[in-house]
Amino acid sequence: MSDECQPGVMSLGEVDDFLDREFAELRRTTPTLKVEAVGQGFARLRLGYDPQMLRPGGTISGPAMFTLADVALYVAVLASIGPAALAVTTNLNINFLRRPQPGDLLGEAHLLKLGKSLAVGEIYLRAPDSDDCVAHAVATYALPPDHKW
Repeated sequence: MSDECQPGVMSLGEVDDFLDREFAELRRTTPTLKVEAVGQGFARLRLGYDPQMLRPGGTISGPAMFTLADVALYVAVLASIGPAALAVTTNLNINFLRRPQPGDLLGEAHLLKLGKSLAVGEIYLRAPDSDDCVAHAVATYALPPDHKW
């Protein structure tokens, strides 16, 4: 995918500042999670490798991949509607497709539907040097009723 995306409501810097301010705990517990690109209906995040995210057998843990998928879609929502701290995950289904090797993972989120009260999207997780997905997720976010976009 190209690094050039349609402009969104929030820029990459604005998203980073918002996450620093509103989700300091996420930044503390998952310091290797970085936003790489945002656009209208899109976000790409990188989960930098940390040996603590390995499970027995030498594979990246499910909770680490779930976090990447969840935050990637949240950032795609932010990039599309602006700062909405009270947008919350209402559902996230993830399919683990193949064993990821120890290393960084990318999460690319695409909004499928952006309504007044719900946003639905899908997230593809893969190694940076591969087009093969290690996991695919579909998620729904509830949007705050008082938010204007």
